Amino acid sequence: MTHVSDARFAPVAELFRAYLDDDPAFSGQLSIRWRGETVVDVAGGRLAADALTGVYSISKGLSAIVVARLLDSGAIRLDARVADYWAEFAAHGKEEITVRQLLAHQAGLPVLDGRVPLAEVFGDSASAAARLARQAPLWRPGTAFGYHALTIGVLVEELVRRATGRTLQRIFEDEVRAPRGADAYLGLSAALDARYVPVGEMLPTAEQKAELATRPPRDVLADTVFDNLDAPTDLGEAGSSTNNPLVRRSGQGAIGAVASARGLAALYADTLATSASPIASPEAFASMAQQHSWGIDRVLGGQNAFGVLFMVPQPRLPFGGIHAYGHDGAGGALAFADPETQLAFGYIPHPMQYPGGADYRSVALARAARACALALG
Repeated sequence: MTHVSDARFAPVAELFRAYLDDDPAFSGQLSIRWRGETVVDVAGGRLAADALTGVYSISKGLSAIVVARLLDSGAIRLDARVADYWAEFAAHGKEEITVRQLLAHQAGLPVLDGRVPLAEVFGDSASAAARLARQAPLWRPGTAFGYHALTIGVLVEELVRRATGRTLQRIFEDEVRAPRGADAYLGLSAALDARYVPVGEMLPTAEQKAELATRPPRDVLADTVFDNLDAPTDLGEAGSSTNNPLVRRSGQGAIGAVASARGLAALYADTLATSASPIASPEAFASMAQQHSWGIDRVLGGQNAFGVLFMVPQPRLPFGGIHAYGHDGAGGALAFADPETQLAFGYIPHPMQYPGGADYRSVALARAARACALALG
């Protein structure tokens, strides 16, 4: 285990070490910054500190960072209608949907009609966006919210393209990632493939397998959302994870990011007001971290909460204070910033963790870091 830890945050590093010691199959990275300073940077097992791997929906948080920057510049306004930027979007009763509603998972477009070729989403997503523009919402916008697991990437990419004439990935690279040298990518170049560690299949225990087997069938909407692509569901080269070079090259705005925990913590640190080179204003991030959607998620069927693109703390996922913002990933990763404690947090486990979404360890580590920060005042 590599180990860099400020003594003031030693309980966090010790907890991470205990996880490694207790489970030989577990490996991971953890990086935490406090007031801009790295206070924990640890890794163990297959994921070396400088390894890169797929982080699934943490991609949505990186896309949100770009949107915050565009809010500051005035290129995008949350209360503008989506159709003000993207005229074709107004079809089938969508003319009054605002950017705020769209990015808070309220637009009723969590699926693309029919099964869609992989290359149509992970490449130039304009054709997938055109499909969504032609569709009617599955619910009346504003009456419900539901996790747009894949389509939110297509929607935010097209919104950014229409508003700026540039791709979300280009803005992220040129204005967010590259100036900071952060190891978090929306589009990984082939030159960095040697550092890429493939996402690993979940290894549930016998007890966990039994629990998975007894779960009731998923709602048909959830089934459709998570089976929308014409691609195998495994994690191999032909799948829709970043193990597929097409997916990791595209950096799709919902699930295509590749990162290290160190890179995630570095970017989230630069979203906080104490940063010497803030990505956007505190006001932009505060407006996006404000809770917009809360209650029973129409797609996932359980409790959930979102700001604008960002996931926000909630009883199911109590990762930070009431003003924190970030996102988890299907493999168990978690990344966030917390203005109250000035913590920026990046955590990536390997392989994928049961039961999916933020690994229970991530919340325990985040809460331990919060306790340390609060004790320091």
